[in-house]
Amino acid sequence: MEEYVDVVIGQKVAILVDGNNIEKSIHSATKNQNTMLNFDTLIPKLLDNRQLNRMIYFREGVAISSKLAERLHQNFHGSVAPCHKSADIPLSIKATQLAAKVDTIIIMSGDSDYVELVRHLKGAGVRVEIAAVPATTAQILRDECDYYHEITEEDWFTYHNAQKKQKKKAYKKKKA
Repeated sequence: MEEYVDVVIGQKVAILVDGNNIEKSIHSATKNQNTMLNFDTLIPKLLDNRQLNRMIYFREGVAISSKLAERLHQNFHGSVAPCHKSADIPLSIKATQLAAKVDTIIIMSGDSDYVELVRHLKGAGVRVEIAAVPATTAQILRDECDYYHEITEEDWFTYHNAQKKQKKKAYKKKKA
């Protein structure tokens, strides 16, 4: 009689988010600027019972929502990293620094600019996964990574009150 043993995979995972790329991809897919990632459901899905070591949300510009930063910190001990220009270089530097500390790096971006980073990390023995919106993900990036996670409409939500607030502000300015 054969006995089966449960295999437990113990991996430390870092999730690095190119915020501008993911936001633009979701807005393009939904045709709505008020659509946002639902990190509360997406992150556990990406981790799939693996250990989260780091989560960093890189975003161009200084106008990063303090609510997002607080939520990422509270729920995932994540942080937000404002970038001078695009997230490509800061995210790549952080991924290279983390390579010796984690087993897997999940890059949330469909940008082909990350192909050389993926190759470098894999060469260093790190598993590299990409999580992105399918319509805006470069095929070469999909081909290079170890695993591709599709970010779909199950992974985002639309904030409807934002539209009402914007209309109220526009009305008040017009009235004044």
